[in-house]
Amino acid sequence: MRKIFRVLFGRTLFLILSLLIQAVVLLSFMLRLSDYLYIYYGFTVIVSLLFCAHIANLDISSSIRTSWITIILAMPVFGILFYLFIKIQPQVRKINKRIDCLIEETRPYLVQKNIYDENSHIAGLSQYMNTYGGFPIYNNSDVKYFKIGEEKYEQLLIELSNAKKFIFLEYFIIDEGKMWDSILEILKEKVKEGVEVRLMYDGTCMFALLPHSYPKQMEKLGIKCHVFSPIRPALTTYQNNRDHRKILVIDGRVAFTGGVNLADEYINVTKRFGHWKDNAVMVTGEAVRSFTIMFLQIWNLGETVKEDYEKYLTEESVEGAKGYVMPYGDHPYDEEYIGEYVYMDIINKAKKYVHIMTPYLIPSNEMIRCLEHASKRGVDVKIIMPYITDKPSAYYIARTYYPKLIEKGIEIYEYIPGFVHAKTFVSDDKKAVVGTINLDFRSLYQNLECAAYMEDVGAVKDIEKDYQETLSYCKKITLEDCDKYNPVLKLVGKLLWIISPLM
Repeated sequence: MRKIFRVLFGRTLFLILSLLIQAVVLLSFMLRLSDYLYIYYGFTVIVSLLFCAHIANLDISSSIRTSWITIILAMPVFGILFYLFIKIQPQVRKINKRIDCLIEETRPYLVQKNIYDENSHIAGLSQYMNTYGGFPIYNNSDVKYFKIGEEKYEQLLIELSNAKKFIFLEYFIIDEGKMWDSILEILKEKVKEGVEVRLMYDGTCMFALLPHSYPKQMEKLGIKCHVFSPIRPALTTYQNNRDHRKILVIDGRVAFTGGVNLADEYINVTKRFGHWKDNAVMVTGEAVRSFTIMFLQIWNLGETVKEDYEKYLTEESVEGAKGYVMPYGDHPYDEEYIGEYVYMDIINKAKKYVHIMTPYLIPSNEMIRCLEHASKRGVDVKIIMPYITDKPSAYYIARTYYPKLIEKGIEIYEYIPGFVHAKTFVSDDKKAVVGTINLDFRSLYQNLECAAYMEDVGAVKDIEKDYQETLSYCKKITLEDCDKYNPVLKLVGKLLWIISPLM
C-alpha cells in the first residue's frame, strides 16, 4: 500500500506535471508559427524534404529511417523539432565521450589471446567483437544454465555466501520482497566481514519501486551504491537510455547474467502475469573478467578518480573446459549495434535450426530478412513469445509481424502458462546466447545490455533441452489465429508500428 501511495501521489505526479508544463510551452511555441500560414507552409515543405533527404542517407536501420520520415512528413513542425530534440543532446554526447574513454582505459585488460586458428569458424566473430566491441573470446571458461529464475536464485545465494573479496551487482530492477531482502541480508553480513560491495541499479527503480533515499540507506550499511540515470522532471533523451543489464560478479571468479532481475515475480513468489518463464547463466573461469570490466565501466561514468582495475581481475581457468565463452555488452551511445550483429551472426551461420525465446518481437527490417533467408535455406526457425504480456502495446506491435513471418516458414509459439521473459538464441546444438537483449528496438538500439555467447560448451545442449520442454507448454500460432485477432487491436498495432523504432 505504501508503494502504491508513493507512486500515485509522490514522485510520479510531480514528474508528470513537470513534463506536461514543458510540453505545453513547446506546443504553444509551435502554434504561434501557424499565424504566418504562407511562410509556414512553404518553409515546412522545403525543410521537411531536406530533413527527409538527410535521414534517408544516414547509416542507421531502415526501420528507424522509415519512422522518422513518416513522422516528419505527417507532422512537419513537430517532427523536425522532435528530431532535433533527439539528436541535439549535450548530455548524451558527454556520456558517449566518457564511455569511449573508459573503453580505451580498460582495453589493455581485455586483450584477445591467440586461442584459435585464423581460419577457424569463430575467428570472424572474434575479430569483429574484439575490434568493435572490445570483448575477447575465452577457451578456459564454463557456463552453467538455469532454466528458471528460482534456480538462479538458489545458486546465487550460495555464491554470495562464499564471497571473500568483493561483490558487484548491476540490475535493471530491484524491488523489496523475499528475493531482494534475503540477498541484502547476505550483503550486510559480507560488509561486516570486510567484503567490498557495490550496488548499481537503473533510475526507473526510483520512479516506482525504491525510495529516493535508497542509495543513502545502502551507504549507511557500508554498501557503495550508484543509480544509473535517475528519472528527473526534464524533457531529455538522456533518460530514454536505460541500464537494462543484469550482472553479478563475485570475487572475479563467478558471474551471473540473464533475464532475471532482483524482484519476487522473477522467482514466481508473486504472480503478475501468470507463470514467469525466465533464464540465466553462471559463468566461471577467465571469462568473468569481461563482466567485471563491463560493470566497472558503467560504475565509473560519473567518477573522477581512476579505477584500480587489476585489483578485481583474475586469470582463473576452468580445468578441462571445452568450447568458447564470450561475455559482451552493448550501449546506445555509438552506432555499433553489437547485440543485433551477434544475433544475426548466429542466424546467418545456422545450418539446422535457430530457436529464439523473447518477450518482445519488434525486429528491424534487417533482422527480418535474416530470419526469412534462414527459413528459405531450410533452417528450422522457431520463436517463443509470451501468451500473457506485461506490455500490451508491444504485444499488439508484435502481432503485426506474425503473419509475414509465418508466411515465410518461421514458426511462432506463445507460452500459455504466462509470461516469457527469457532472451535466448540457440542454434545447431553448437551456439547459444543468454542475456538481457530482447528482440526489439529498445534493447537493440536504446538500452545498455549484456549477454554471454557460448559455442561448443555443454550448456548449449541444456539450453536447447529447456527450449524443447518449453515448447510443450506453448501454442503454435497459425495464419487462421492471426485472422481472428480483434480488428481494432490489429489497427492499433499497425499504427504503433510506425513509431515502434523510436519507442
